[in-house]
Amino acid sequence: MADPEHVPGRLDARYRAFLETVSLLRPKLHRYCARMTGSTLDGEDVVQDALVDAYRRLDSYDDSRPIGPWLFRIAHNRCIDFLRRRNVRAQAEDTAAEPEVTAAVEPDGPAVGRAVEHLVQHLPPKERASVLLKDVFDYTLDEIADLTGSTPGGVKAALHRGREKLQALPPPAAGPRQPALSPESERLLRLYVDRFNARDWDGLRSLIAADATLRVADWFEGPLHESPYFTRYAQMPVWFTAVLSDVDHQPAVVLYLEGSPAEPRALIRIVVEDGRIVHITDYTHCPWMTANAADVSPVRADA
Repeated sequence: MADPEHVPGRLDARYRAFLETVSLLRPKLHRYCARMTGSTLDGEDVVQDALVDAYRRLDSYDDSRPIGPWLFRIAHNRCIDFLRRRNVRAQAEDTAAEPEVTAAVEPDGPAVGRAVEHLVQHLPPKERASVLLKDVFDYTLDEIADLTGSTPGGVKAALHRGREKLQALPPPAAGPRQPALSPESERLLRLYVDRFNARDWDGLRSLIAADATLRVADWFEGPLHESPYFTRYAQMPVWFTAVLSDVDHQPAVVLYLEGSPAEPRALIRIVVEDGRIVHITDYTHCPWMTANAADVSPVRADA
């Protein structure tokens, strides 16, 4: 980005260097944000915003302390902001003082790890964060309190409530849920997929609004017409096959390497308005997203 303060255009060298410094933390940050938001796509958007926020605040960062907890704190706050905007926060966060819990809080029901992290989206945000950070990421109560702006007693209470609720959850429904797509949006996205697979770049461009915007995570953000986006795909030495898919219950175009249909390699989110594509977010440079997705399923033609 020429000016990271406004985040447009190509990434500048300083911001790219910052991203390289935190590269080993990125998959872990995304895993947390994806479970907090309930979506691998939304989770990466939150991570991107958190990293820009962290970069802007580097001058105030105490570099004698480890950077991981600092980034997690920023990402956590961004997750809460996201949930608040989605009107989930109102039903979840209790601003009153929380009592200490004297009962044992070690889990004796749900298994920790992957089994837990895919269920926590059913919990309110504070309980969700406490269970994730303790049972999945193995932070201490004191560390979680510091990350979430709470107290050890408040974390202990939220952890106890969250674990009890997880134990009481009914078994998950069988089969993937199809994403909500209007007939017009599905028609346009299927055209996008068909023309991408046919390498019909002019046909692809005809689906896109003149003022459409593009975000290639970690590389570019700005007007699509200022980026050689489709030219880059046309010049790739390997070829991808695109499939319209449900990714954590959100529509996305999933790319597979030709000849390897079982392993998704990249995700693309496409926004449609008034019968035209108005925004593309390409996560090709974020390979951890496919591993952290809870579900990736092709959208049935009759959905």
